[in-house]
Amino acid sequence: MVLGAVLAGGQSSRFGSDKALAELDGRTLIARAVDALSASCDHVIVVGRDTAPAPTIPDWPQPGMGPLGGIAAALRFAEGQDYDTVLTCGVDSVALPPNLLSDLSPAPAYLETQPVIGHWNSSNASLVSAILQSEGRHSMLAFAKAARARAVKSNDAPANINTPADLAAMER
Repeated sequence: MVLGAVLAGGQSSRFGSDKALAELDGRTLIARAVDALSASCDHVIVVGRDTAPAPTIPDWPQPGMGPLGGIAAALRFAEGQDYDTVLTCGVDSVALPPNLLSDLSPAPAYLETQPVIGHWNSSNASLVSAILQSEGRHSMLAFAKAARARAVKSNDAPANINTPADLAAMER
């Protein structure tokens, strides 16, 4: 089984307000991300917020750990619920390709231009947890390397909205 996990625990500092609630064509970014993963996954959760259009769990081991805190929480949840893999995306990943899961299979794999969009083995929960508890580099690419994930090139890479200007450009 595949668990979908929308990573929504960021501070939205470049955006200036809660990016998850920003609207694109009348729908919030968080609702778009949940719907996109729902098309490919058996179940979808939102990581890093209390309220969402899907069940929520907190970042692990604590808020403020960046995308790895969200991925650690999702993998730990998935491992405990007997999911084989987790498909992740950021709350600001707009227009995920419909073939994303097949493009990133078998796990582990991630989009080369946006490593937060990835397909991870649940068994990597202890690996990402160890990275977060270490003094080493706490980056997506450090985790991907440790998990021996392959980078996947995509001509259909989704947009990544970081600023209000990015959102405005998507609306055009």
